[in-house]
Amino acid sequence: MPFEIRRAVESDLERLTEIYNHYVLTTPVTFDITAFTPTERLDWFHQYNCNPVYLLLVACLDEKLIAYASSSQLRQKPAYDRSVETTIYIDPEFSGRGFGKKLYAQLLQDLQKAGVHRCYGIITLPNDASLALHSTLGFTKAGLLTEVGYKFDKYWDTVWTEKTFESLDSSRESGLVEHLSQDQEGSNAN
Repeated sequence: MPFEIRRAVESDLERLTEIYNHYVLTTPVTFDITAFTPTERLDWFHQYNCNPVYLLLVACLDEKLIAYASSSQLRQKPAYDRSVETTIYIDPEFSGRGFGKKLYAQLLQDLQKAGVHRCYGIITLPNDASLALHSTLGFTKAGLLTEVGYKFDKYWDTVWTEKTFESLDSSRESGLVEHLSQDQEGSNAN
């Protein structure tokens, strides 16, 4: 069974949407509440792989896309540029077999090489599998938000986890901030 990790391409969008919609419709792990069409996910897709820190990686098994992991802007203010939010979604048929761990580990390795300082995983509780995955990959608990999301007629808590990378190269970090700042020129973030 050939296993491959690569950057997502637009032809993956239908399968990415299918995997995500499973979680939207059947779980509280995402606070989206309505399923998407691939066309509705185009803007989401195009925010990735345009710079070294906002990545969208996919895992394929026998050429079938089975999971994806991404890193997104944590907040819009420039001082947050060295931190990202990371997430992973896997086709439930393939969960618990180590594929997600390999994919997430690759994302984290790529982010460290790009000069990211800190990654945040935000996990809806309860979710023992996600907590275990994040812990195994070196994330630690940073905080708890109680009753922050409302879905399926109830409130849900989230735990924020964080992973800090040691600086590999300060010149790379300054280049990262310069690159991201150019991407955000003219934005008026709250």
